[in-house]
Amino acid sequence: MPGPKDLDPSSSPRAMIGAELRYARENAGLSQAELGEPLFVSGSFIGQLEAGTRRLHLEYAVQIDEILATKGFFERNCRALARSKYPDNFAEAAEAEVIATSIRHYIPLLIPGLLQTPAYAEALFRSYRPTVPDAQIEELVATRMERTRLLDDPTTPLLWVVLDEAAIRRPIGGPAAMAEALRHTADLARRSRIIMQVLPFDAGAHAGLGGSLKLMEFDDAPPLCFVEGIDMGKLEDDPAAVARHSLTFSLLQATALAPQASLALLETVAHDYEHGEQRP
Repeated sequence: MPGPKDLDPSSSPRAMIGAELRYARENAGLSQAELGEPLFVSGSFIGQLEAGTRRLHLEYAVQIDEILATKGFFERNCRALARSKYPDNFAEAAEAEVIATSIRHYIPLLIPGLLQTPAYAEALFRSYRPTVPDAQIEELVATRMERTRLLDDPTTPLLWVVLDEAAIRRPIGGPAAMAEALRHTADLARRSRIIMQVLPFDAGAHAGLGGSLKLMEFDDAPPLCFVEGIDMGKLEDDPAAVARHSLTFSLLQATALAPQASLALLETVAHDYEHGEQRP
């Protein structure tokens, strides 16, 4: 029986690696739990690798090649996957995003990456990296815009975002860039491509003051939560942690304005940016 082929990591890499792992494991006559035992991981962890919701790290790849006699296949492809176009602290979350069936996202100070426009993204990257050459900034913007194409599908993933009012009031890139970004988000909401709520300033204290969170659900794997800060990010799969973060998002939804009121506020602020009437 022919062995697995090396994969192109630029095309749904984790899903393909996962499929090959399932093929090799079943061909060896092992259950997920039996493969996980010598790796000191659970059978459910192996299931997550096979479903593509978790990244296969090099230490596991080397051992899997030995256990399944796959002649270095997983090590080679794992090394290729490590050359991600995303920062290390975000790469695993970005790959999971691609196969998620639903994404719930709260971020306190910015418009989420999946909703950003080129001008908005460029202003962000220039503020983060003021001495980086233009060509590198253009590459970063192009990579982010490639992520936004996830919304080209008319229904999947379901994207539910809670925007803090601070994110729509801070003029990143200037009034014109902000107006464009807000109109773009409003258009997605009007077309029912996303569900969008705004968490207003007058809500006062709320459950999301500790930072941003992203919850992702999948067809054939348990949900994940991604929490991040400056140059750091953590992908959580512990059921208790995911449940805790899911409750946080539910509390944010309950505190935020209803979708129609949120859309009205977003369009009012966009109008203010367009006409130089934004609040100080």
